[in-house]
Amino acid sequence: MGSMEELRQQCQNCQLCGLGATRKNLVFGDGNPDADVMFIGEGPGKQEDEQGIPFVGAAGQFLSRILEIIDLDRSRYYIANIVKCRPPQNRDPLNQEQEACIGYLPELPPVYTDMTVLEYLKFVADLKKIPKDKKATMIEEIMDMVKITDMKNRLIKNLSKGYRQRVGIAQAVLGYPEVIILDEPTVGLDPKQINEIRDLIKGLKQKHTVILSSHILSEVSAVCDYVLIISHGKLVASDTPENLGKLAAGSNNLNLLVKGQKDTIRAALEAVEGVKEVTVKKSPEEGVYAITVGTEENMDVREKVFYSMVNVGCPILEMQSKKVSLEEIFLELTESEKKDKDASEKKSGKSFFKTAADAEKYLNDKNEDTVPDNGFEEKGFDESGEVSDDVSDNGLSGDKQNSFVASEKEKGEE
Repeated sequence: MGSMEELRQQCQNCQLCGLGATRKNLVFGDGNPDADVMFIGEGPGKQEDEQGIPFVGAAGQFLSRILEIIDLDRSRYYIANIVKCRPPQNRDPLNQEQEACIGYLPELPPVYTDMTVLEYLKFVADLKKIPKDKKATMIEEIMDMVKITDMKNRLIKNLSKGYRQRVGIAQAVLGYPEVIILDEPTVGLDPKQINEIRDLIKGLKQKHTVILSSHILSEVSAVCDYVLIISHGKLVASDTPENLGKLAAGSNNLNLLVKGQKDTIRAALEAVEGVKEVTVKKSPEEGVYAITVGTEENMDVREKVFYSMVNVGCPILEMQSKKVSLEEIFLELTESEKKDKDASEKKSGKSFFKTAADAEKYLNDKNEDTVPDNGFEEKGFDESGEVSDDVSDNGLSGDKQNSFVASEKEKGEE
């Protein structure tokens, strides 16, 4: 991301929609740009337009009072709007006005293949209402940025997939929006093209906020400064890739290959300050042991481990700090989320059988010798077909169970 002043200047000069011509002042953002909390509104009102500061009208003052109650002032959050110019008569911003502030590249680039690259970018520039006196210069700058200048007179249908992706990124960047959203930008590309697109994204984030949506987690690790992991529509983690690594099990482990006596190695390592546990396993090589050393959080014991092995005459053949990949972190966090959800459903008494086979397995495990073919315990019925008040192991009780029995009786009569 570029500096906030550069972004402010871009917004100040923006004329991509009609709001820029009717505003009194640009209403950029206010507060701490590095804060963990951000509030986003739709657009500024009359008071904001006059002062050039977001959320200073009646509604904004009310919000500030609420936040002060929980000890949250503007030094601890950042506040802004989707559009930076007041819509006339305080109406809601139109879709095209909001879209002018956001660049977007879907998974499949929205290009017209019968156009040349230059024709297509001119067409997009007209859709975004880029001023005519700036259009040609902006298109040249962006083509140079994404390295498609040499292809500007080629038909898009004759371009490789990598170059089509570059054209898609170019249309998203046209108008220099504050935020650029890229959805799976490297899908289907070869390794060389992937590296080129990644380098391009790294360049874009110098002057724009780039939101990358991807299931290729190695790509996220390579280009992103901050990661949000979403599972089943719920945010389960958000932090830098480095800090997320500390959440994963085994992230504080040290893996060793050491030659020597097993008991001597274990005793020496367990005596090292900061070592929590030591696991020793025989390796294929004679007299060599594969060792996992669990350490306390944020504690580097490599030097101490080295000298402890020197002192007992056991040479270290290999030493590695365990590197936890983003894939491992994702799987661990999402699996943990699933287990918590299942446990919650069991505790609340909700049905947790996804299939009939699951229910049958549960009943068989629970009542190995007493469950008849219909899945109910015989003690739950008498000769009249009535059901006892006790809850049977099928998980049904009360009216639901009576209804089920009545249904079964009707089937028998038929």
